[in-house]
Order: sequence, then structure tokens, then C-alpha cells
Amino acid sequence: MTDTPARLLQLLSLLQTPREWPGGELADRLGVSRRTVRRDVDRLRELGYPVQATLGADGGYRLVAGKAMPPLVLDDEEAVAIAVGLRAGAGHAVDGVEEASVRALAKLEQVLPSRLRHRVASLQAATMPLVGHWRGDGATVDPHTLTAMASAVTGKERLRFDYRKGDGSESRRQVEPYRLVSTGRRWYLVAYDIEREDWRTFRVDRVENPFATGSRFAPRELPAQNAAEFVSRSLNRMQPELDLDVTFEAPADFVAARLTGMGTPVPLGQARCRLRARVTESLEWVAVRLALVDCEFAVASPGALTEYLADLGGRITRAAAGAGVTGQG
Repeated sequence: MTDTPARLLQLLSLLQTPREWPGGELADRLGVSRRTVRRDVDRLRELGYPVQATLGADGGYRLVAGKAMPPLVLDDEEAVAIAVGLRAGAGHAVDGVEEASVRALAKLEQVLPSRLRHRVASLQAATMPLVGHWRGDGATVDPHTLTAMASAVTGKERLRFDYRKGDGSESRRQVEPYRLVSTGRRWYLVAYDIEREDWRTFRVDRVENPFATGSRFAPRELPAQNAAEFVSRSLNRMQPELDLDVTFEAPADFVAARLTGMGTPVPLGQARCRLRARVTESLEWVAVRLALVDCEFAVASPGALTEYLADLGGRITRAAAGAGVTGQG
């Protein structure tokens, strides 16, 4: 093999296999002398690949962990496996890695040959993820939508898409995408809406047919410290506020430890406390959180919460008694 760049790529592909390669075996694989192998190893080191050599009759080489992440060389099977894995994870947020996985997927799909794109799409179409009910409303996100948006964000390129609001109404939007944000349950796009001349938050599972227009833009100043804060403020504005007044038959510190972020209970003695607070969480979620405190409590307000708890309690009681069970064996 006389093509040095191609030979270096083949050598790198071999060294990425987690084993030690004798110098003679590498020379045979590449069709060169052992001296050429040593020179090629030195070239890889200059490029930032930490290749470790061992002494001996034949010597040996292996790729070890370094201080920085060098580019990887993937064969077809590895590229397909990674793309399928990233696609599967992209639509179901994983706390702490979700944005990085979308960026990686966008980069990988940009360079995948058409034959591999077809294999990835076929594998994706033939599988179905089991989505846990922790996602709330079960909304899923098309990975193609995420990667199209991620590419537009990175390239500072205007984006068009069809959008369906919560009330079912649909519209065509043209925006300057700023950032994708995951809450762990849903994906949101923070963008400047050109027609409405204002910043908006879009639920990605309600977006269809995203299309990058090719028109570049200079990012505007976001009216928040960062995109995550902007989404948080937007969600709080959309969520109705609840004025809670709840008495618990338990010490204040016991209740406070189980209701983090919902206010500070006031002691009414050693084994009793009262919580009065304004919260922006849903009625259903507040009911569940109160029940999980694991003590007796009484709700003075809001009345809607009292009614929901009565209904929820009835359903739980019937479930415990085995009534109303209609599942099939």
C-alpha cells in the first residue's frame, strides 16, 4: 500500500481495536515494512493519537486513552450501529447527555454515505421503543426533526416548519433558531419568530416538516440568561398557579424534606405543620406529591385539588379492593 493517507487510516482503524498489535502483523496487514509501520505510528502521534509501543522481539502497538478526544475511524457496521443508537435516544431525552447526542447525530448523518443512510432508516423503521409513562403525555420526537433543528441552530440558518398548538390550531412558522432545550420529558426549540417579531418556545413534538432555508442570520440577544431559563419562564407562564393551604399531621422538617421546591411548612407544634404556598405545577402532580409525603393531611384550598384528591382516592381504593379490573390475561 503506497497511498500514505489511506494507509494511515487503515492503521488507525486496526489500532482502534482494543488489543495489542505486533509490529510484524501490522506490516503484513498493510503490505509495508516494519520501518514504515514505525514511521506511520509516529505520524499518528503527531496528529494527537496516543499510540503506545511495547518492547520485545517483535514489538507491539496499541491505542490508549489520551488527554483529548481524537477523531475516530468507523467501519460501516460501527457507523450504522452508532447512528441507530443516537436516533433511538434522540427522541427520548436522557438527562445530561440529550443535547450532545443530538449534535453528534447531526454530524454523523451529514457524512453518512447514502447506502448507510438507507440501512439506518430501515433499522429504525423496523424497531419500536418502549416509552415509559414517566414522559407524561407520551409525546415522542422524530429524530429527523431534531437533527434538522440542531443543524440550523449550529449553522445560524433560518428555519421553516409547520406547528400545531395545544388547542389543535396549525400555522406555518419561519424562525431564527437559537437553541434546543430538553426538560427530560420534552424537547423545546427557543427561536425568534420573524413574523411575530418576538421570541417563542416551540414544543418539538408538535413540529412537522422542518426545512432550513439557507438564509443565514446574526443571532439576536436572548431576553434571558440562557435558553434553559427562557424555557422555564415560558412554561411557568403557561401553567396555571395554585394557591395551596394544606395541613400535615407530621413535623415541619419531615414535610419540607419531601416537598422540596413547594415552599416552607410552618410548625403548628412538634408533630403538625401548615403549608401555604403558590405553585405552578399541575393539579395532578401536586396531588401525587402530597400523597407521597406519607402522612395524614387536609387540604383547605384550592377546592379543585380537594375534588381531584377525592376522585383519585376513590380510584385507588377500588384498585386496592380489586374492583373495576378489566385487564385480560
